[in-house]
Amino acid sequence: MMIEFFKRLFSWGEDIAIDLGTANTLVHIKERGIVINEPSVLVVNSDTGDIISVGMDAKLMLGRTPGSIVSVRPMKDGVISDFRYAEELLKTFIKKARNSSGFIKPRVCICVSSGITEVEKRAVRDSAEHAGAREVYMVSEPMAAAIGLNLPIDTPTGNMVVCIGGGTTEVAVISLDGVVCSKSIRIGGDEVDEAIDLYMKKTYNLLVGEQTAERIKITIGSAYPLEKEETMAVKGRDLVMGIPKTVKISSREIREAIKEPVNSMVSAVRATLEETPPELASDILDRGITLCGGGSLLKGLDILLNKITNLPIHIAENAMTCIVEGTGKIFEDLDRYKNVLL
Repeated sequence: MMIEFFKRLFSWGEDIAIDLGTANTLVHIKERGIVINEPSVLVVNSDTGDIISVGMDAKLMLGRTPGSIVSVRPMKDGVISDFRYAEELLKTFIKKARNSSGFIKPRVCICVSSGITEVEKRAVRDSAEHAGAREVYMVSEPMAAAIGLNLPIDTPTGNMVVCIGGGTTEVAVISLDGVVCSKSIRIGGDEVDEAIDLYMKKTYNLLVGEQTAERIKITIGSAYPLEKEETMAVKGRDLVMGIPKTVKISSREIREAIKEPVNSMVSAVRATLEETPPELASDILDRGITLCGGGSLLKGLDILLNKITNLPIHIAENAMTCIVEGTGKIFEDLDRYKNVLL
């Protein structure tokens, strides 16, 4: 009992893994698992700068706030776009995740885009340190995903991972604890939502909110023709009349609307395959490509990739959580994984 008391008091062994995503932030604590999975959104008072809400509560307010109350997403395209609010977001989630305030600050490992620049790395490190981290480690998203998927990254075999998040699509071929070749494009689920929003404006003169566009994507969005095409009633504001209106749209229409961002994701996969050494390419032919991240759940994306690459495509069972789970595993054996840290 006394040992447990002192552990809590000093927060011994409190290592925090964070997947700081454009759309969602996940926090994993050693021996406790995932403790936070909330949107990367804050609602602030633009007059005073005060933060009103963070995470899930803030997302529910998107598009529903008066003029002086604005929603802020401090992450854009997988990197920090607003330093101050990213720090506040991290501070809130770290405080919420910890068992106690403790006297010793936690060690934090954050997964970042594989295409991150040195300046962007510094912004992540500074934000985490100001948010209360004692030590800050970073790992690339594809590497963290591969660890979370239990792929044999330390063997001389090719493992291909495609991570599709809110702001980026990361493609990497991993072997012997390193990234052999990779592509990182700043196109993800957010660009798919924007394409839907634009289509609704141009085709139906209907203005829909961010959350409605996302709901359309999840409900009837697809990258490949469905066995049975679906329809959905969408509510928004008529741009001509200025009054609320409902229109009926089909999955075929939405597939056409999101073709451009989907094709960009597919092109990133093909470009990476073209750069893959022949010996590793033969491994990928046998093992296939593993998809993860929220964007990988877009209906028919695995079928489309299979048709284009002729490779087996697997969607990870823990597609939404494998990145933060892999980041958390690094703390279980830091010596073993030190080579994969940035």
